[in-house]
Amino acid sequence: MKGLHKLLKKYEHHFLEGGKYEKMAPAYRAFYTFLYTPELVTEKGAHIRSAVDLKRIMFIVVLALIPATIFGMWNVGHQYYLQAVPAGIESSVGFWKELLFGAKKVLPLIIVSYVVGLGIEFYFAIRRGHEVNEGYLVTGLLIPLIMPVTIPLWILAVSVAFAVIFGKEVFGGTGMNIVNPALTARAFAFFAYPATMSGNKVWVAGAAQHDAISGETILGLLAQGREFPWTAKDMFLGTMPGSIGETSVLMILIGLALLLFTKVASWRIVLSGLVGGILMGLIFNAWGANSLMQFPWWQHLMIGGFAFGLAFMATDPVTAAQTKTGKWIYGFLIGVFALLIRVLNPAYPEGVMLAILLMNVVAPTIDYYVVEANAKRRMKRLKLKN
Repeated sequence: MKGLHKLLKKYEHHFLEGGKYEKMAPAYRAFYTFLYTPELVTEKGAHIRSAVDLKRIMFIVVLALIPATIFGMWNVGHQYYLQAVPAGIESSVGFWKELLFGAKKVLPLIIVSYVVGLGIEFYFAIRRGHEVNEGYLVTGLLIPLIMPVTIPLWILAVSVAFAVIFGKEVFGGTGMNIVNPALTARAFAFFAYPATMSGNKVWVAGAAQHDAISGETILGLLAQGREFPWTAKDMFLGTMPGSIGETSVLMILIGLALLLFTKVASWRIVLSGLVGGILMGLIFNAWGANSLMQFPWWQHLMIGGFAFGLAFMATDPVTAAQTKTGKWIYGFLIGVFALLIRVLNPAYPEGVMLAILLMNVVAPTIDYYVVEANAKRRMKRLKLKN
């Protein structure tokens, strides 16, 4: 690494002001700070000394996503061979074979997501002359994890481009966006190309090519009032069809533990989101008008994208509420609306994505009224003292 550092420093003058590649300075600094600690320090004004910067926060989130990513790769292979073997398509399977099969399907999605997303980010940084932020390091991994494994690469690329440009860059880039870019990509893909994002052939690799393979999810079967073969253990471990990174509650909890321990994620949002989901689940269980309402409330928390969305996207510090009271309200409403949309909308039996995007838009309003209420209480106390 020392040799690489010397090489970068040797040609650094070409990217400085007046250098041959001055316009490419943001790209050079982005690559340099990705490998090494940034050398820029504050010179004036109030500031806080800390060993934590945006790069390290993004690295922690990526690290938290690794368990779900690796499990998702294995589960892609597992779901394929689980149905392919009885159909006579394949004769021998094993853990490593399933993992390798899944990696071949998932890694291209991750690569396309990063290449397209980072390419657009670098373009805007160079065009505007500002630094390339590390925010897309997380978004680039989140987007493939919340997609079906069968999504065509070109649709993924278009979805990523839409999310980065219209969900992020039009607002000014990292830290300025009002909606979660990863969920923006999923929403765009769902509404623009619904056939690739729903049905019983999109959640298992090879299902479209082999009639014997079906990739129906629990939510899909419940929405149709049909029985499903998976147990609560399968739901918790994640050994069932679904989006690549969303099926395993166990892997999601491992990642969430790291985010909570490092204080990257807000425990208030997570806890209040669970309370909101539990409350709606209990209400629907008491109502019990259809299969989704009769489904046990605690199992509602383990299926679909509820756990993944609550752990990795509802807690996004940029698009979530900023005040402490606001976080309680924000998380609670996400849990409520996630199950409300899931159960009452038969055309779309998953509500986490729409619930989080809705609350992303409402979050600033929540914070505004929380601050206003605090200000009014303080003014009343001041008048009483006088």
